[in-house]
Parts: sequence; structure tokens; C-alpha cells
Amino acid sequence: MARQISLPPPEPAPSASAMRRALKRAADGSTLDVTESAVLLHARGDDLNALLDIASRVREAHLADQGRTGVVTYSRKVFIPLTHLCRDRCHYCTFVTVPGKAESIYLERDEVLDIARAGAAAGCKEALFTLGDRPEERWPEARQWLDERGYDSTLDYVRSCAVAVLEETGLLPHLNPGVMSWEELQRLKPVAPSMGMMLETTAERLWSEKGGPHYGSPDKEPAVRLRVLDDAGRVGVPFTTGILVGIGETITERAESLHEIRKRARQYRNVQEVIVQNFRSKPDTAMRSHEDADLAELAATVAVARLLMPTGVSVQAPPNLVGDEHALILRAGIDDWGGVSPVTPDHVNPEAPWPHVDELTRWTADAGFDLHERLTAYPKYVRDAEKWIDIRLHGHVRALSTEDGLADESAEVVGREWQEPDGGLDTIGRADLNSTIDTEGRTSDRRGDFDSVYGDWDALRDSVHNGPQRLDTEAREGLRLAEENPAALLEESNAEAAMALLTADGPALETLTRLADDLRADVVGDDITYVVNRNINFSNVCYVGCRFCAFAQRERDADAFRLSTDEVAARAVEASEAGATEVCMQGGIDPKLPVSYYADIVRAIKKAVPDMHVHAFSPMEVVSAASKAGVSIQEWLTELRDAGLDSIPGTAAEILDDDVRWVLTKGKLPAKTWIDVVTTAHRVGIPSSSTMMYGHVDHPGHWLGHLRVLGGIARETGGFTEFVALPFVHHNAPIYLAGVARPGPTVRDNRAVHAVARLALHGLIDNVQCSWVKLGDEGTAQILRGGANDIGGTLMEETISRMAGSEHGSSRTADELGMLADLAGRPARQRGTTYGRTLQPAL
Repeated sequence: MARQISLPPPEPAPSASAMRRALKRAADGSTLDVTESAVLLHARGDDLNALLDIASRVREAHLADQGRTGVVTYSRKVFIPLTHLCRDRCHYCTFVTVPGKAESIYLERDEVLDIARAGAAAGCKEALFTLGDRPEERWPEARQWLDERGYDSTLDYVRSCAVAVLEETGLLPHLNPGVMSWEELQRLKPVAPSMGMMLETTAERLWSEKGGPHYGSPDKEPAVRLRVLDDAGRVGVPFTTGILVGIGETITERAESLHEIRKRARQYRNVQEVIVQNFRSKPDTAMRSHEDADLAELAATVAVARLLMPTGVSVQAPPNLVGDEHALILRAGIDDWGGVSPVTPDHVNPEAPWPHVDELTRWTADAGFDLHERLTAYPKYVRDAEKWIDIRLHGHVRALSTEDGLADESAEVVGREWQEPDGGLDTIGRADLNSTIDTEGRTSDRRGDFDSVYGDWDALRDSVHNGPQRLDTEAREGLRLAEENPAALLEESNAEAAMALLTADGPALETLTRLADDLRADVVGDDITYVVNRNINFSNVCYVGCRFCAFAQRERDADAFRLSTDEVAARAVEASEAGATEVCMQGGIDPKLPVSYYADIVRAIKKAVPDMHVHAFSPMEVVSAASKAGVSIQEWLTELRDAGLDSIPGTAAEILDDDVRWVLTKGKLPAKTWIDVVTTAHRVGIPSSSTMMYGHVDHPGHWLGHLRVLGGIARETGGFTEFVALPFVHHNAPIYLAGVARPGPTVRDNRAVHAVARLALHGLIDNVQCSWVKLGDEGTAQILRGGANDIGGTLMEETISRMAGSEHGSSRTADELGMLADLAGRPARQRGTTYGRTLQPAL
């Protein structure tokens, strides 16, 4: 039985004066708000003609900016319907079926390759993988099929098939597997130059209300799909998205959907195209009686999409769904026809065959444009592949593209090796930065792509909020707890008391630090400990886009470097000869590092200096390398442990609150992933430090939440060796240079954070470390008199804080650290990395 979609009353048409104002603002190039966009979506007749003319002019500016004036593009593809099963129940969909009606649960790998080979023979360059969302979570048959073939999930099978297509046929995969997490996007990026997922609509009622087109479909919740767009931006994968027109949304809801896409296109700059697709009713669906979207309505929506999207984002409408109105849609501002297949049907819209390429060429020429083939990733991402496309795909992409990033129509489409070549890397770039940072400094205060790599600074400013005011009235209760039951400060019922301590000043602050220091003496005694160690930063090449980081460089920047395995081992030998017992290694997320590099440098150090403690690889490095290798975090950490990794630094934590993390960093791992990496490390017997970087766009409420997270992990695993509070060094930090972050914490902040950490983590983490690199001598001594007991290491080299503008040096001898302890009035003592503790694996 056909199901009627419950709709609100029709929105009234805008007044003539409202339409004139909106058209004028559009013609003037003004930024349109949702209300003005909705007005323009009502345009018909002469108003529609005026709107299309404006959109056409904006399209011309976009094409000129992209270096392809007069060129409309398309992608020659094959459509690979990997599975027709899905856990969702969209009421307009004919693609999805149930196990009893499906010809097969999934296409077998050989069937996938047969389709891809046919496409390669026909000159296609894109393999479009389309499938239902996570069918194994609804259908036991799907779960059994995957289990029998050794796959943990549908997405694991997608990854395997994508690799096979690359190696056996040379086609470039474009993956549309539905909702993906940040971690899953990381795992899939190495096998696909681009991915996609239609937003469809942000109208929540169409998902939440019975009778709505997305009712009963967990993956169609607008908030979930918006999160995917955000995560795709953070991962930095060229991404396709779009909306469906006419599925029951109001005009305002349609405008809101486009604005949500625009927001992410501006912020992350990875949205390569926006598809505006008109609804068409299909037999045997719940919405078979629902009217098709009107093509004039579609044209207005295409035009508004063109006006809203930033330059560099293409607008597309499927050519097989617009009847004979191709000229109208071109006038509306599209610059791409999407994927067209000479081999496979449109499995989502099987009633609408693809046009032949010669027809597409004629329609495009009639409108005054040339038609050119592109790859699945748009030209600007192909030209800047170093930043956007995994290095293992560079050879595949180069083989099929021209210098301008479009498709080379004469290229031979053949399979090419995907796995990384064997062999190490040479040391390149400014490899002496570890020493010359103190004498010559950095070449520039910012990297060469400062204006683009971090996203939209204006949008970031809107997401920074002030923290709570000082809570003097609760300080007495907080101090009472600090003295009688300090660990209770982490309990939710004592939040106001804990906040009073984190915001304390004057006499309350003095009492707080005294109580923290008394507790320190009870727990660890008077010795101020340190480790003789050497930092080794093996690469500073990174494209993640952390906005607080002044260390990361593009490979072509003057200060960029990468160290060979032999160079890393040689520095470890130097450290040993100088008395070091530990090397601490971290680097940028360098796309040219082979997945074998991490274990190789650990083995090289252990071979050269068997007794050296290797403290290496932040959770971000761990998850990125595991994703690149296509293995689980547990498998990756176990391999590193077996290679000789002794412990990991608990860096990359910053503030474990995603609202803060997504301001601080464009692409770093989410808080829950950091927690997963650290707890997994502890379970396999690898202890870690714990850290918090504070004093940027955070506030004391975030500090308390962060300490609670760390306390929860410590309570569960017992795997933290220490807590290290890291004051934000602002001088060269991009987020400070852009005027978003404040200039680091105050002296009061430093004292309160270290003191509260000592008290609140009592019984969970015994050692509280302060950073002499960031605090300086006097600041360190003051913190040591307020709860801290450790001053870190000799370092021998320190590049990360120095690149950010720290003014307190990058190396100290053991004697100099002893003098620093003297400033605090206590004795110094050398320690090992884990303070004499061992952690037994639970897995």
C-alpha cells in the first residue's frame, strides 16, 4: 500500500519585494542567509530566469578560478553494486532488497573484478562502489557471508575489493558505503581517491516521524549524516555530497540543508561537488504515489546551490533524471554531469538509462561548453594530491590524469601495484632543525599553506565560547574535599567544588597549592625526578591541519625534514653515549612514511642500543598507521610491542572534548578514538603517560572533564605512568596568529591545573610532571612547590615547542635539572621512564 508522507502546510510564497531584494543581493554577490535562499528557491517565470542568469555568472567565475573556463566535466565510470542489502528502510528506494529476494548477499570479489575489467576495456576510469548501510547489523545472512570469508564488516570487504580493483584493473575507486566513522574513513582513504555520501536532507521530522521517508532508518538521522561530513573533512578526503529535492521537505528545510553543506565546504575545503538530485517515484515503494519533483523547482535549487557553494565546489545534476531539460539545468549553473557509464546501468534509478557520451557532448556544446572527462577526484585535488590523496594512490592517479588534473582520455587503464615498495627512506630536508632551531630559528613563523590548510578561521571564531566565572562561594567546600578526600573532586556531585578550585585565586589558590604539595610529599616523597632522555622527531611533514601546531610543515617548506631509519638509530646511539636511558619519538603524520617504518625504527634502535627504553608514537600516529596498514589498533600495537616498543606518550590528547578538539584541529582523532588507543595499549602491556594541553580555546570546565576521562581510564587499566600538564605555547601557533586562541594560560592557571591534577588524580596517577620547556625555570620551581614531583627529561633536542616559540631552550644536562630542583628547594633524582613500574598485558 502506498504511504502518504505527512507534510506541514505549504509555505506561503514570498512577496514580490522579498524576491526582488533576494535577487539583487544575489546579483551583488552578497552572502545569502537561509531566509533569502528560501525566497530564491520559490523563483519561477521571469524571477527564475533572472536567478539562472545570476547562477550562470557565478558558475563562470568558479570555472575561471579552477582553470577550466568553458569546460563542463563528467566521469566515465562503472557502477559496482556490492550489496543490495541494507539495515535502513528508506521508503523511496528500489536499490535495497531483502536476503530472500537478492540474487546474492554480496558480489563475490571475482564478480567485482569482472565489472571493473569491463569498464577498463570500455575506457572507464572510475569504479563507483554503491551499497546498503551495514547490512550485517540487520541481516544474519550478511553476517554469515562475511564471517565465512574472513571479513569483520562490510567496510572491510569494501576495502579489500577496492584494493583488488586498483591492482587488477587500474580503475580508481569512489566509495559510497553510507555512514562511516572517522576511523573507518581513515581506513578507506588509502584505497580510494574520493568518497561520498548524500546528505539528502536535514529535516529531522522526515526521519523521526512515522510515515516519513526515512522513518526506521538509523543511518538517515540528519545529525549522523552531518557528522560524517564533518569527519570526512577532518580526515581530508575529497568528498561528494548533495540533497534530494522533493522527498517531503519544505522549501526552508531545503535551504537549511544547502547551508549545512556550505558550512562544511568552507570549513574543511574537501567537498568537491554537491549533487542536486530530483526525487522520482518508483513502483513497489511506499512513496510510489508521491509526485516527482518539478524540474523548474530542480533548476531553482541547482541555481541556489551554485550561489551558496564556495568557489572550487562543483554543482552537479544527474543527466538521466532531467528528461529533456538539459539546457535548463546547464543554465541553472551546473558544471558537471556526474558519472556516466557505458557498461553498467544506474542501479539506484534503473528506469532512467545513462545518456551516451556523444549525447552529453552535444547537449553541452549546444549550451556553449566543451565536455571533458575528469577522474573521480576533481582536478584541484589531483593537482594537490600530496595533501589530499594517499601516497599509495599517487601512481594510479598520475597514470590517468593530465597536468591540469583532468582525465587523460588516451591513458591506458591497467592494473597497478598498490602496496608500498620495500626499502627505507633517505634523510631529507632540514634534518639539523633539532639543533639549529636554537641558533638559527625557524625560516618563517608559519607554513606556506597557512591560509588554506586549517580551514575557515571565521567559522572557528563563532564556535569558541567563554568559560564559567570564578566560583568563590564553593572554594571552601572544594578545599575541604581537597584535604579530606581529594579523589572525590572527580565525582559529578562535587563538580562545583572542583570548579571552584580550578578557578581559585588569592588565598584560596595558596591553600590549594599547599594542600597539593602536602599530598605530593605523602605519595612520592620530596625527590624531584627526571629522566635522561633524547627526543627524536623523525619527520615534521604533516597535512592533518592541527591549528595549534607550529611544528608541521609541507614537504616543500624550507623547514621540512624526514629522517631515515639509520639516522634515527644513530641519534639513539648518540643519546646512549651521553647517558640517556630513553628515546622519545614522535613525528608528523607523514604520508610518505611506509607502514613498516614505525616498527623498523624501533627495531633499529633496539639493535643498536638493546637497553634503550623506546617511548614512542602518539595515539594519533598509532591510529593513522594502523588505518594505513588496514589492521586493528590492537594488532598494530602488538606488532610494535613485539618489535621492542616499551611505552607510548599520551600526547595528541589536548583536551578530550570534541567541541574543543574540532576547534584546535581540523583532522585529529576524536576523543573516543584517543581513549580506545590508550586503553588498548594498556591492555596489551604498553604503559603510557597522560597529558593535557590547556590555555587556548578551552576553559576550566573542559579541564575538569579531561581529568575525569583520565581518571576513568586509570581506574580501569592502571596503565598511566604520569600526568603531564602542557601549557599552550602561542607565539607561532596558527590558531593564535589567526586571532582565535588566547596567548596561553596565566600563572594562576598553571598553578591551579597542576595542583588540582595532583589532588583529583590521587590514588590513580601518582606522578605529576611539569614542563620546564614551556614554563621556564621560575615557573617550573613554582609548580614544583604546588604538587608536581617530576620535571620530565633532559630532552637533548626539542623541536615541537621551540617551533611554536617557546623561549626556554631545548636541552638540559642532568646537572642543570639538578639546579632547577634546587630552585624548588628539594633534591633531584634520576628515574626510569615508567618510574620502576611494569604493566602486565591483559590480552
